[in-house]
Amino acid sequence: MKFATYKVNERLTYGSVVETENGIGVTDIGVVHGNNLRKWIELDALGRLKEISKNLPVVYTEKEIEYLPPIITGQKIVCIGVNYAKRNAEYKDNSALPKYPSVFLRYLDSFVGHKQNIVRPLESLQLDYEGEIVIIIGKGGRRIPRETALNHIAGLTLMNEGTIRDWVRHAKFNVTQGKNFEKTGVIGPWMMTADEVVDYTDLSIQTKVNGEIRQNDNTSNLMFPFDYLLSYLSTFMTLKPGDMISTGTPNGAGARFDPPIYLKPGDEVEVTAAGIGTLRNGVVDEV
Repeated sequence: MKFATYKVNERLTYGSVVETENGIGVTDIGVVHGNNLRKWIELDALGRLKEISKNLPVVYTEKEIEYLPPIITGQKIVCIGVNYAKRNAEYKDNSALPKYPSVFLRYLDSFVGHKQNIVRPLESLQLDYEGEIVIIIGKGGRRIPRETALNHIAGLTLMNEGTIRDWVRHAKFNVTQGKNFEKTGVIGPWMMTADEVVDYTDLSIQTKVNGEIRQNDNTSNLMFPFDYLLSYLSTFMTLKPGDMISTGTPNGAGARFDPPIYLKPGDEVEVTAAGIGTLRNGVVDEV
């Protein structure tokens, strides 16, 4: 089942996502049960949430709501860099394959929701796209064994991990600046619950810009699969319900073209993956 967090008439709520003959609609669970989708994850009660959803009517269409990232009260957004093998090969630095994943953090206010515009900041013209599959943590833990790690996943969502390329080079060792400009990334459109995933090692992902395929890969090509990432990250941090882990982007980001092709106002980016759906955003300039 799929659950979206959204605003309607300036009210924050969430509901299940339903395909209707008139397109996608949503129920309104939050009007009765509180506006925090994460609480059901924390209580390990997604089964109960699904039962509630089955008896609720569709009350809004997509045109009537403003999508938000599906989890807006999680503690951490952890991002993995250079995880697809072909992406690593793009660097052409003749280095050995990495022994451990590259890790950085992003903040929620650097993201908008599905169908919202990302913002090219005043400081740079190098706004780039990165389509990614995102793990939403269900059961938390520290030093999670790899063999049981997938049991800690509540669901999946998608990310366009928008990046300001020249700002990821401002410092010698980190990329934080270029990854955290406000409203440069997108998370959504919703959370697909883990029971809908057949095989985490065989999930296709594709990114289009203005209808042109720019990225196209499969999680079978990850250097660090989902179970490894959960086990590795939980070695040094406690993963908590609602935390999100973005698992890396395939090759084909705009910076890797010659010359680079960065996003500009009027562009549309679509990330489709894993049976979740399609995450879509436009681009505008900051004013």
